[in-house]
Formats: sequence, structure tokens, C-alpha cells
Amino acid sequence: MSKIHSIIRERYSPVIFSSKKIDEQKLESLFEAARWAPSSYNEQPWRFIVGIKDQNEIYQKLLDSLVEANQNWAKYAPVLVMSLAKKNSSVKHKPNRFAQYDTGMAVANILAQATSLGLYVHQMGGYNIEKAKELLQIDDDYEPMAVMAIGYKGDIDLFPDELKDRELSKRFRKPLDEIIL
Repeated sequence: MSKIHSIIRERYSPVIFSSKKIDEQKLESLFEAARWAPSSYNEQPWRFIVGIKDQNEIYQKLLDSLVEANQNWAKYAPVLVMSLAKKNSSVKHKPNRFAQYDTGMAVANILAQATSLGLYVHQMGGYNIEKAKELLQIDDDYEPMAVMAIGYKGDIDLFPDELKDRELSKRFRKPLDEIIL
């Protein structure tokens, strides 16, 4: 197996989160990392809606938009974030076919920065897009991408067996010869 940077190797998506608050400077550094992601024509089409538990109503709106299975564990994370891709290019004045790709790169920077700070991020596609658009008043210029739970790892002994089993399940990645065409 080839060597990869520890930040990439150590990153994973837990379902056991501590409710410990994230220092504001650490949280800001995640979005600063996103800001430096590459993008087509330097468009930077990503946007983020940030909900901080017990600090703003956005957190509850993001939580309410999740499917029940995700709500069951995500409610412990101190921060929920929705990533959005701006659909149309401000540079070319037409649909930006790279917006989602570029947003994914910005999120990858968030993941790397979070891992470097001892934080964990679990991305979710399991949410009701229409409900999220309504609750968060997202206009048609933006495409909701994923909701992320962000926080520190929690004490596994404090959680129900179904979450423990999920947390302890073995990570799997396809072999290189399956992904290189």
C-alpha cells in the first residue's frame, strides 16, 4: 500500500460525537481552509450555512431537515453545516458546470483542516432538500449539496448499541485497480 499523508488516512466520519463546543477560531479556520480551495475561473461557488447548537435557530432547522436515521446521531454534534453550490457563474454568466465539483474541493479542505485540529466531520446526503430550502430560505441560485455534522469524538460507552456498532464497523476502500481506469 502506498503511503499517504496522515491527515487523509486518519479522516473518517464518526456517528459518535461529543457535545463539546468548538472554539470559534477553530471553526473559522475550517471555512478559511475552504476559502483557499481551487475553483474554475476562481469562481469560488461554495457557500455554507452554519448552525451552532444552542446559539442559533439554524442548527435546529438543519437538524429538522435530516432524515430520522441521521437525526438520531447528528443531534449530538455541536455544529451542523450545509454546503451549497452557486449554480450560475458570475464570470461567464451561464450555468457553472463545475460548481458542484469545486464545492466538493472546498469541503475536502474543510475535512483536512478539521482532521488536523482533532475535529471530525460526517457528511450526509440523507436530508429532505425541499424542507431544507424552505426552512433555510435557500433561493434557486444555489444547489444544496450535503449537511455536515462537525465536532469531537464522543465517548462510545454513552451511546446506544446500534450507534456503537456503526461506529466500530470496519472502514472499506476499493482497491486502486478498481478506481483507476
